[in-house]
Amino acid sequence: MKDPYVSDWLISLEGTAAGHDLALGLALMAAFLHAVFGALQKGRHDPWLSRGAIDGAYALMAAPFAFFVVPWPEPHMWPIFATAWLIHVFYKLFQAMAYSRGAYTVVYPVVRGTGPLFTVFGAYLLFGETFTGVQWLGVAVLLSGIFGLAVYNMIFLETARETLLPALGLAVLTGLFVALYTTYDAYGIRATANPFTFLAWFFFIDGLVFPVIATLRWRSLIHRPAPGPLLVRGFAGGFVAFFSFGAIMLATRLDKVGEAAVLRETSTVFAALIGWLVLKETVGPRRIALMGLIAAGAVIVEFGS
Repeated sequence: MKDPYVSDWLISLEGTAAGHDLALGLALMAAFLHAVFGALQKGRHDPWLSRGAIDGAYALMAAPFAFFVVPWPEPHMWPIFATAWLIHVFYKLFQAMAYSRGAYTVVYPVVRGTGPLFTVFGAYLLFGETFTGVQWLGVAVLLSGIFGLAVYNMIFLETARETLLPALGLAVLTGLFVALYTTYDAYGIRATANPFTFLAWFFFIDGLVFPVIATLRWRSLIHRPAPGPLLVRGFAGGFVAFFSFGAIMLATRLDKVGEAAVLRETSTVFAALIGWLVLKETVGPRRIALMGLIAAGAVIVEFGS
């Protein structure tokens, strides 16, 4: 007999003030962890190899939950899983291509800036969600900070300048797929009775492709990195992914999809800090001011609802 209590408690919060507050906390947690996740993929290893290690790790971790803990998916969920899998495959392909061509502090803000803008429109079309005028002001403030950060980083860019334009194009395309998966995953997690069924099976299915791609790429390299550190990074990233992607998916079930997506993009602030502290990328007063705009925009969106 599978324990229903956590899922029943979570479902009872849907559409309530407590559910709204929990969704806020989940979205902000997802923001921080998503920046950590991005840095793990962008770090010293090839991003294709890092992504393969991460996906393989969270597929292995999700398998026992999918098969032995959560209720079995309803029949109508299998086409939803297949579509979500396809969307995420394209998202990860474009993201890895963008990271391979551009600096993290330029690519990441463009991806995260275009994502919520497209998501707000997608949530309106799919769920009928609307923003108030004050919330749209908050979106504008937040996006001005995100894109300002990307432009500032681009001006002072010292590496990968020759591949900057392709990287930016791929970053915008990745942002479109961020919006697509955020909206569609919200649809998927609302389509099943138990949200943890969606999460467990999503992570298991989603993690099956990139390990194959990464293995083929690793075998084709002349100088192959040692698999040990790569696997350690993979399991760290897989653990982070559970809480990052899982938190934002739960937030979109509890409350508005567009609002959760916008709040998650405070991840750009965390990414800039990680870029500075961990990846040794420069930061100064102008970047701090732009990060302040991002945070201010998120606050306006939250309190304008």
